[in-house]
Amino acid sequence: MGINIQIERWIRNWLTGRLQQVTLKGELSGWREVTSGVPQGSVLGPILFNLFITDLGTKSGSVLIKFADDTKLGDIANLERDRDIIQEDLGDLVNWSNRNRMKFNSEKCKVMHLGINNKNFSYKLGTHQLEVTEEEKDLAVLVDHRMTMSRQCDMAMKKANAVLGCIRRGISSRDKEVLVLLYKALVRPHLEYCVQFWSPMFKKDEFKPEQVQRRATRMIRGMENLSYERFQNSSCVSLYLEKEKEYLWHLRD
Repeated sequence: MGINIQIERWIRNWLTGRLQQVTLKGELSGWREVTSGVPQGSVLGPILFNLFITDLGTKSGSVLIKFADDTKLGDIANLERDRDIIQEDLGDLVNWSNRNRMKFNSEKCKVMHLGINNKNFSYKLGTHQLEVTEEEKDLAVLVDHRMTMSRQCDMAMKKANAVLGCIRRGISSRDKEVLVLLYKALVRPHLEYCVQFWSPMFKKDEFKPEQVQRRATRMIRGMENLSYERFQNSSCVSLYLEKEKEYLWHLRD
């Protein structure tokens, strides 16, 4: 990797000889040596972890995606030999984890079958039979086996509505200047998080985030009885984003 001996010694000195204590109910434990891991919050921590797992799955013939400590393996499995290839790749991952003493949490590892005509083959991680799941959270985005993203739209709208409810109950002001800032800072991030990936594909799902905007519109003084369409055509249409070109959701002209 191009790391010379001086840098290697510097990293070794940084990682070794560390001690820690634990406080529980006012009682302080003795000092114990830290034999693994890196100091949390450090810049080097993520870098060293990426270096540590760089050879994970190098022999894999399947598609392998790594993000921090999350690993996904996938491929097309129409025939038994395709299934065997994936199973061999899973075996290679297990062998790597055993060699490097960083075992996978088998209970959290799942299989998701995609496609209408999927053969739904079974797989093992070591000796553990992997459980089949129909939906799973991936980096806080809910993905289901149909890839429709409807459940993610429901979850995003639920979080946004919950925050909007807190604003309604906790903020007495109904001025546009106050509510627009709160909406942009606290509500909109829930509707925008990873939206490039889960952008609604059905009309019914497009309507869901607009419902949140309708509710926010009715909270502004002077806009309570203004229809959503009229609100969009008014000067207050900047409620959602500062610039018209940056709109993420469909706003009718």
